[in-house]
Amino acid sequence: MTLAEALQGMMNTFNPAKAKGVNAVVQLNASGEGGGAYHVKIADSQCQLIEGAATNPTVTIDVAVQDWIDILTGKLDPTRAFMSGKLRIKGDLGLMMRFQSMFGR
Repeated sequence: MTLAEALQGMMNTFNPAKAKGVNAVVQLNASGEGGGAYHVKIADSQCQLIEGAATNPTVTIDVAVQDWIDILTGKLDPTRAFMSGKLRIKGDLGLMMRFQSMFGR
């Protein structure tokens, strides 16, 4: 599975009801082979995946490609990844807790 495939799968699980009232941009910087920068805009109970870096993200996630894929596929617990330093988050941690529920996890 590629990063783009994993992110598209994540987008397919988006739950608009869980995103009510959220207006945010989540920047994902995935390092390693097949990595890249993507951001997710969430507003008006809708989301959009955009390739490239966001100008002023609400939250920035730095992670290795395979670790992000493992998180999205349920092989790696996001809390454990964060605590072990595999998942680095800058910005609104409360939003990240809600992010999981918005995308079916």
